[in-house]
Amino acid sequence: PLLKDHGIAGVSIAMKNLFGVVHNPNKYHPNVCNPYVADVFMLPPIRNKVRLNICEAIVAQYEGGPPYMPQWCWPMNSLILGGDPVALDSVGWQLIEEKRKEKGFKPLAGVGRNPTYIATAADKDHRLGTNDPARIEVVRVEL
Repeated sequence: PLLKDHGIAGVSIAMKNLFGVVHNPNKYHPNVCNPYVADVFMLPPIRNKVRLNICEAIVAQYEGGPPYMPQWCWPMNSLILGGDPVALDSVGWQLIEEKRKEKGFKPLAGVGRNPTYIATAADKDHRLGTNDPARIEVVRVEL
């Protein structure tokens, strides 16, 4: 997946990227894709097989997604990797929010696109990972 804004879901990173494996995913976009993103990731063929999430953030997008809109992109020159899709999406979401603020855009919640499916994925019914920043270890490696 890419690190990008999504016009309905708020962000499209590790978990939302897997909507592509579902027939007619357009049916699962109401309510900012909540709880649908978490529910799709709960499906055994997905949950039992995904071990590593690799997010390509060479060029990331903070507005106008999912189609590529170069005017709202910035060069991050990064890869974001993690075994926990919820943690990866939480970190990616924060990066997008930071860039939105820097560029004078409202937070995603302020424009009706708060990606609440990330919290749902971490809740007691889904337990797909953590969205608690205190429990997410971020390691930066410069090359």
